[in-house]
Amino acid sequence: MKFYTFLSIALCALTMSAFTVISDGYGVGDTATDFKLKNVDGKFVSLSDYKDAKGYIVTFTCNHCPYAVMYEDRLIALHNEFAPKGYPVVAINPNDPAVQPADSEAEMKVRAEEKKFPFAYLFDEGQKVYPQFGAKKTPHVYLLDADMKVRYIGAIDDSPKDEAEVEEKYLANAIMALEKGKDPSPAFTKAIGCSIKSKS
Repeated sequence: MKFYTFLSIALCALTMSAFTVISDGYGVGDTATDFKLKNVDGKFVSLSDYKDAKGYIVTFTCNHCPYAVMYEDRLIALHNEFAPKGYPVVAINPNDPAVQPADSEAEMKVRAEEKKFPFAYLFDEGQKVYPQFGAKKTPHVYLLDADMKVRYIGAIDDSPKDEAEVEEKYLANAIMALEKGKDPSPAFTKAIGCSIKSKS
């Protein structure tokens, strides 16, 4: 009797664990589902639109978060360096503008123009995409390979507040590892930033 009780508890724990993994979004090694979101230019963008891509730097970011703002120039530099090599930045604003008006589509257009973003800046209308990825912060980065397999998750580097103090360029190093046919190490780091704004 005790054995069956233990077995039931174990199965329940495994089931709960499985559901937790799903609700937490993608992990390293998972294959992401493509999406179709509106860019600041009014056109809809999917990852499949990047025909010659060797990978994708999917970055959840926004207008208002100080951490996101501190990383804007670094994201521009990353795109300018790696997009020609086949790894474009695809930025997504996951915030609900009803909660944070500074992250409205109109304000996204203003910010994109001010900073001359060379990459797509997409709006996650209805907040349907960021939960699939499991993004929690802005910025929160997911490096996908050409098959949309998640190869790295987390922070861009180890110094959010001061680029001059960066010692570990996690994202750049992960891309270079893929270029060499290797697995990124580390493949996961903790994203540092503002929480994603949602009514729920």
